[in-house]
Amino acid sequence: MEVITVANNKGGVGKTMQCYQLICHLANKGYKVLVLDLDSQANLSSTLGIQIQRTLIPEWLIGDVELADVLVPAEGKGKYLKNITVIPSSRHLANLSKLLIMSEAEVRKEAGRKERLLRLRIEAAREHFDYVVIDTPPMLGDELIMSLVASTRILIPTQAQDYSIDGLEELMDTFEIIKETENPGLEFSIIPSMVNARRKIEKQRMEELAQMFDITPAVRNLVQMQESISGQRPVCVMGKKSKGRQDYEALWSSLNL
Repeated sequence: MEVITVANNKGGVGKTMQCYQLICHLANKGYKVLVLDLDSQANLSSTLGIQIQRTLIPEWLIGDVELADVLVPAEGKGKYLKNITVIPSSRHLANLSKLLIMSEAEVRKEAGRKERLLRLRIEAAREHFDYVVIDTPPMLGDELIMSLVASTRILIPTQAQDYSIDGLEELMDTFEIIKETENPGLEFSIIPSMVNARRKIEKQRMEELAQMFDITPAVRNLVQMQESISGQRPVCVMGKKSKGRQDYEALWSSLNL
């Protein structure tokens, strides 16, 4: 079972979009996918047809409820949805840090450190799913740290703009620390996202990004990407001439997904 986190500590870079497209791509290929929405805005959950009043993710992490208690099937049109199971989020997830502090003694007894909690919980899903895909909030908090410890790889969407590229430094520093101390097998990929290659400044920033990192094929800033989210219709089920589908097929092929 592969665990993939999609993350960036800067918002507005297409993180949840790429999560959604990845999940549907894998499900459409017949894989069983577990989706973990760790962003309290719950945008990924709602895009997969799920809206709940109160998430049980904090209680699941500290061991008060079992995995089966937090699983919800994705809803909507499309045969691929039968392969998608979601652990949905809600605003209640914003209380996670407080709950972890209150349960510190129990957490240490079971996992040693709170950063290892998610990896421990995900183990219970190994027999039932081929992939776990995790969406994280746009900040370096407990959710992101636990995801990095639990994952086999991290996908980092970033825009070809100054602030987005600068924000990568802090995230990559955290990545290196986690890789060194908790998860030596962790890999990462930088994905140029929402790119407008016709803009001279973005083309220049793309070249700079490529000099700093091994980057994947870019995903363009296309209207149909937003239509995909609003219409709950992933690009993998669009026509072969769809530019969005072409971009994502090139991306997934480069990542062997």
